[in-house]
Amino acid sequence: MDVPEFFPDLAARLDEHLRAADEQLAADYPGEPTGRGPVHTVYVPGDLFTGDTVAQWGGRALDLLDRFAPDAATLAAAVGVDVAEVEPIYQRLRAKLTAQPIEDLRVDFEDGYGRRDDAIEDDHLAAAVDGLRAILDADNRPTWWGIRFKCFEAPTRARGVRTLAMFVGAMADRAHDGLTLTLPKVTSVEQVEAMRIACEKIEDAGGLDRGTVTFEIQVETAQAIMAASGVAPLAPMIRAGKGRVSSLHYGTFDYSAGLGIAAAYQALDHPVADHAKNVMQVSAAQTGVRLSDGSTNVIAFGDAEQAHATWKLHYGLVERSLVRGIYQGWDMHPGHLPTRYLANYLFFRRAMPDACKRLAAYLSQTGGDVMDEPATARMLAMALLRGVHCGAIDETEVLDSSGLSLDQLTELTRRPDPLPDLTRCPEESR
Repeated sequence: MDVPEFFPDLAARLDEHLRAADEQLAADYPGEPTGRGPVHTVYVPGDLFTGDTVAQWGGRALDLLDRFAPDAATLAAAVGVDVAEVEPIYQRLRAKLTAQPIEDLRVDFEDGYGRRDDAIEDDHLAAAVDGLRAILDADNRPTWWGIRFKCFEAPTRARGVRTLAMFVGAMADRAHDGLTLTLPKVTSVEQVEAMRIACEKIEDAGGLDRGTVTFEIQVETAQAIMAASGVAPLAPMIRAGKGRVSSLHYGTFDYSAGLGIAAAYQALDHPVADHAKNVMQVSAAQTGVRLSDGSTNVIAFGDAEQAHATWKLHYGLVERSLVRGIYQGWDMHPGHLPTRYLANYLFFRRAMPDACKRLAAYLSQTGGDVMDEPATARMLAMALLRGVHCGAIDETEVLDSSGLSLDQLTELTRRPDPLPDLTRCPEESR
């Protein structure tokens, strides 16, 4: 079949016509982040936070396991899974609670803290800085850390900016070491623009490079899901951040209350929560912005029956989020840590055999039992990467089962080619 004579001119004309759109697409949608991300965020009120908080949470979580699930069989029965799945990872879970019980820590100066006189909040903030510095020098430190300050609504804006500026100024020397900030109760694109302006000013004052300070948008108002104009504003909010928005966090209780949901029914699996998170997911897809689910406020650990019921509920909610492609959530109590890590470990360990088999078939073009497309192959690779990053599986397990190294898996997630050349190292193939 002959190529039409007009083809070269047409192709060149279309390239020129779409050049700006191509550049905008690449800028707005760089793809999913392939590095490690936190599986959870822990919020601790600013007046209760100390340099011992992380160790206390880990110790309390281990104590609850010792009391109410001292072996794999008891923990498996509590959450309703096969003991054969829990047995191989029970000690891995306990080791995690010792080595790094909290992955992402936020000292809370918003809802969990309330309104105080400026002098009191300044004192608590100074104490929080001292506590964080002590924690960051410990072996079991969180990888990510920071504060949630008061929102940019008019009544609390000045106090929020004051806390924000004082905190980043005091921690400027550690800003490249996991600093994470949370902008709560966002109701407009303009508030995100205001946060960007604040970040620029704070960076200039502290001698930080532009773009050092990033932040999360907390999605806990109806206006963040649908503006008065009828527009869904989350995508414009991400773009208003100009690369500074690191993630979107769902706020279970403020959002549910704002929609009139009775307190007894405010939960992660309520239909209004699912709608909000669906909008968040579509808005953030392929932008490099991560998603986080919210929390459960059930923290009953008075006896074994209560503990097992709380663990079963929390485990189910975490697993539900993972199935829906949301790989992070909030934890409000040390007792949530065992089931946070248990759900993640089981989810990714269950995914590993099938992901390795399907990737091997895809790369060898042998077909197998499922005929996967390039986009699915990228997600199979992402599942293995996430499993290694969260500690569920070891790099050697993936290599032995799939024949692929982490560098090769990362390359597979980044390449648009249907079958990237994985015989070369990632540096050579980019």
